[in-house]
Amino acid sequence: MRKFSFREEIKIDNPKSKIILVVDDDATARYGVRRALEEKYQVVEAESAAAARRMLASENPHLLLLDIEMPEESGLSFLQELKAKENSPAVIMITAYGSEKVAVEAMKAGAYDYLPKPFEVDELRMVVAKALDHLDLREENQWLKRRLVAEGQFGAMIGSSPAMRQLFELAERVASADVTVLIEGESGTGKELMAHEIHRRSNRGSKPFVALNCAALPEHLIESELFGYEKGAFTGATSQKKGKFELANRGTLFLDEVGDMSLTTQAKLLRVLEARKVERLGGTASIDVDVRILSATNKDLAAEITKQTFRDDLYYRLRVVLLKLPALREHKEDIPILIQEFCRMLGEKHGRAPISISRPAQDRLVAAEWKGNVRQLKHALESAIVMSEGNELQLSDFVENSIVPSAGGTAGGTSPRAGEPLMAALLKTSDFRKAKEQFEIAYITAQLRANGGNITRTAAAIGLHRQSLQQKVRELGIEIERE
Repeated sequence: MRKFSFREEIKIDNPKSKIILVVDDDATARYGVRRALEEKYQVVEAESAAAARRMLASENPHLLLLDIEMPEESGLSFLQELKAKENSPAVIMITAYGSEKVAVEAMKAGAYDYLPKPFEVDELRMVVAKALDHLDLREENQWLKRRLVAEGQFGAMIGSSPAMRQLFELAERVASADVTVLIEGESGTGKELMAHEIHRRSNRGSKPFVALNCAALPEHLIESELFGYEKGAFTGATSQKKGKFELANRGTLFLDEVGDMSLTTQAKLLRVLEARKVERLGGTASIDVDVRILSATNKDLAAEITKQTFRDDLYYRLRVVLLKLPALREHKEDIPILIQEFCRMLGEKHGRAPISISRPAQDRLVAAEWKGNVRQLKHALESAIVMSEGNELQLSDFVENSIVPSAGGTAGGTSPRAGEPLMAALLKTSDFRKAKEQFEIAYITAQLRANGGNITRTAAAIGLHRQSLQQKVRELGIEIERE
């Protein structure tokens, strides 16, 4: 990608173009602040929160100096209203002497800083200058994000194909809108990466991001994970536990593989989304929650509705905006830049930087059918990097070790002796932990394939508990191919 400068196309306003709105019911206080700042900035005034709302529409200020104590409406409640909106101005709270506790609450609610009365003119000017510098930095950061999207990058996700650029542009617009988003895509396409980046770019980006994999837990545990429970709610509930909704309050809750949720749990989730309240299992009190929901699935939920395994009312609640992540076979032109990025990243991870790849090896990876999508491509490159000796990956590093699919989609090396090159490579690996990890990946992948991708059957066949196998699959990043 072409390198560019922050200043290449962005123009930062000069100080005199910055508009500061002073919100205070005390006319004398407003006058003093205006006199201190008007030489350098444009200063406008409002005597109440209601007047400030009108000024916001007409003046579009960059910064508010907001008094906490006002007779009709407190500055704190007005601050919370401001920060719930997209691209809200920076806010400095003006507090009375001895009200530092309230000022801390204001900082938690999104204020940039606070000034206790009485304050010195120099102190006021310094805090204002710092707040506006912070605002400039935020604008530069937003511009850079938009530019990277245009160049083919969305956080950790990259792709310059038309399909990926269109996806990134839509995700960029959606991120700042506080709406529920449903992310559809096959396993390995990057649904959780997309959810993380949407959260990071949202107004909730500094608040918690809490994830729950609905397919990884038995039905009876999903509800306790989502809603929490009180002590004594059921056998084993020895203490109170907050659920994911409470933990994600004022942040984002990511429901992965939401299509695997039972109809009973779907009904309870729908009630929470409508009421914005939860009740812990075994409890009677309703708890208010302010949570943005992002969900993901590798299923066609519209088809699941037809089969009556997914509620249509919940579906339309979750998919206010729908993002469809394309399978890797649908944007193969991105494979070379993905290979380049993974070689850089994985080379650094394993202390092998810089790592490159030969043209024959790259051509083979581009031609392969990656059923596990980007995740499978990344794992193939990591295996090759760990097992190879040189700093340039060769075609033999993939084919001889049976870690690249054929163009038809089946794994390479399907003969009875296909495992021998892998074993030979493992025996030459000096790091025991790396060799053990590669063996576990190969062994568990083969056993899952032999059992049609069924976790329960595979666990029974190899003598592991179901939860232990699920944990191993997650730790090793194994892609489950179900029949």
